[in-house]
Amino acid sequence: MPSTTVPYAPHYEPAPVTQENLKWADLAVIDLAKAGTPEGRTELALEVNKALRNHGFFYVINHGYTQAQNERMFDIADRAFTGVSAEEKQLYASNIKQTGSYQGYKLRNYWHIDNGVHDQIEHYNINRDITKKPHPEAIKPFLPEVEAFARFNHHLILHPILRLIALSLELPEEDLVNIHGYHEAGETYVRFMKYYPRSDEEEAKTNNIWLKGHTDFGSITILWSQPVSALQIQTTNGEWQWIKHVDNALVVNAGDALEFLTGGYYKGTIHRVRQPPADQQSYTRLGLFYFAMPDNAVKLTPLTASPVLQRVGIQRRFEDDAAPTMEQWERGRTSAYGASELKRGKEDGVEEEVINGVLVKHYN
Repeated sequence: MPSTTVPYAPHYEPAPVTQENLKWADLAVIDLAKAGTPEGRTELALEVNKALRNHGFFYVINHGYTQAQNERMFDIADRAFTGVSAEEKQLYASNIKQTGSYQGYKLRNYWHIDNGVHDQIEHYNINRDITKKPHPEAIKPFLPEVEAFARFNHHLILHPILRLIALSLELPEEDLVNIHGYHEAGETYVRFMKYYPRSDEEEAKTNNIWLKGHTDFGSITILWSQPVSALQIQTTNGEWQWIKHVDNALVVNAGDALEFLTGGYYKGTIHRVRQPPADQQSYTRLGLFYFAMPDNAVKLTPLTASPVLQRVGIQRRFEDDAAPTMEQWERGRTSAYGASELKRGKEDGVEEEVINGVLVKHYN
């Protein structure tokens, strides 16, 4: 019989939750346990519709991953940072600007934040095809578990959510699933991410912003909730609200690709990361993500067969014949992010750039 022994990883001890009274976003909670019946999916589709229209973010619970499995993945994620030397990280650093890909390491001090201050964020990105790139020695023993984690996210979280979104648009359940294939989605990946505390001088120069307000460029982002409060979303009235930690829950949000596919009906959600509250400022912030994108060749044109979109109307960011493919949009956004020259926008606190003929805004 195959061995059930898994390689040893030191336990990652997360920070205690903040005791500060913050302005928390009132996000919907989607119970995936209800998705097993047509009636349950119909109910959840209405909830997802409301959540995406109101905030663009929602929690997912009862997804099938245990708390123990959750903790194990955070243990593995931490090895990408504590188990790999700075010299070895350089060997596996992604050539982001030239390739338009994050596969491998994004090292600290790559993104410009503000006033000459660069980021203190590392992330290590593993394509759901774990053989696509070589990996550091400390990560290699855990690759089978990372691959299983990617498959779980893709088939048991992403696809059920896409079915609910399709139903909310009155489309056949598999329409969005069919353009998010596991083997075809070129840059869909698992991300391990760590934010490190910054100096008081850097905090002052950036107004405590660690990552400017932005939208994700894929269709759906899955964040595994962790206790260091730093993520904020921008509400429809322009207010920034904090995302609260929920044990073993997922925080799910919409990105550009979903906005383009739905003709603006579901917007890519503006979110940012800022310095944590005072009682968490001495901790690093370890993140675990699954970034999902449609298949590379998918043209990001509106799903005009949707009766919902036919009724409400379609807001195009570009003409259909000029629409980028997912691969073109992902590579353009990736190569430019944090490394391009931004222009001051018409709105206060907004900077702009044009990517693939589309105006992209950054909020600070």
